[in-house]
Amino acid sequence: MSVSTASETETYSFRPDDLDIAGRFPGIGAFMRVKNGADFIEATIRSHMPHVDEIVIVHNQCTDATPAILARLGGEFGNRLRAFHYQPKVFAPGSDGHAGEPANSPSSFVNQSNFALARTSFQVAVKIDDDHLAMDGRLAALTARIRAAAYRLERTLCFSGINLARDEAGRIGALAAEPFVGAGDHFFFEVTPQTYFIHHPRFEDFQHAKPRVFTDFAYWHLKFLKPDFGFGNRDLAGGGNPRFARKQSVFLADRRVLSLADVRRKAPPLVDLAAVLPLPEKARLKLDRWRRFLASPPTDREMQEASRL
Repeated sequence: MSVSTASETETYSFRPDDLDIAGRFPGIGAFMRVKNGADFIEATIRSHMPHVDEIVIVHNQCTDATPAILARLGGEFGNRLRAFHYQPKVFAPGSDGHAGEPANSPSSFVNQSNFALARTSFQVAVKIDDDHLAMDGRLAALTARIRAAAYRLERTLCFSGINLARDEAGRIGALAAEPFVGAGDHFFFEVTPQTYFIHHPRFEDFQHAKPRVFTDFAYWHLKFLKPDFGFGNRDLAGGGNPRFARKQSVFLADRRVLSLADVRRKAPPLVDLAAVLPLPEKARLKLDRWRRFLASPPTDREMQEASRL
């Protein structure tokens, strides 16, 4: 397990040169920013490790068992799993502090994110979260495509997940109100001097060097299976992003779940427009996500297996 010194993270300020493009190796590096991810981080690591060459984890002010889990897994996976303790207090995305903090400040989530990216070693990188359980076959096909291209990507390869949730009766399924997660915010990309995180008043944005294209569903999103439904890190009581407060209220008011067969019946009637009309990138990615789901959906059996953690 790698250890960052207090001085390294307390004063770290990202520069694009930190990406060390010339020193990167052929391969795929995953990186993760974590705060209190103990619920599912081990399952996430184990499900992704067969498909990538390394996983870099940067954890910040955890009060749960995350550091101990990472130390134990570091002994198992060796240099393929490298964890760094990012020391400064980081403002939650969407908070007033985040909105006013410069992107290269040690207290900015943007800077923490770039610290994580800069610690990866390979030519292609991918951001994952501590509650992403990989869909083994689909992720294997996607990474095989990247390796067949010798890690030279003409596009940024976006992928999405299925939101798993438990209704008030304890049944697990896809969240009825929002069955899909990710419409361009999780992706494989070739690391270049232009690929890094930039500031947005509500969150960290990403500067892409190449156009985005949707590829497939690649993970089960376990956020809503956490005891706090995944809202604990949003600092809602301390004035965090009001958008997440609204999302929490909406979720608590409607926790219905669906089978994936029922999700298919929710498809928008104009889903094929993505193939024939020029659309804004975000709208096209969302419709392409539906098209992929309808053409090759994960199964309800796979969903139930994923929920047995």
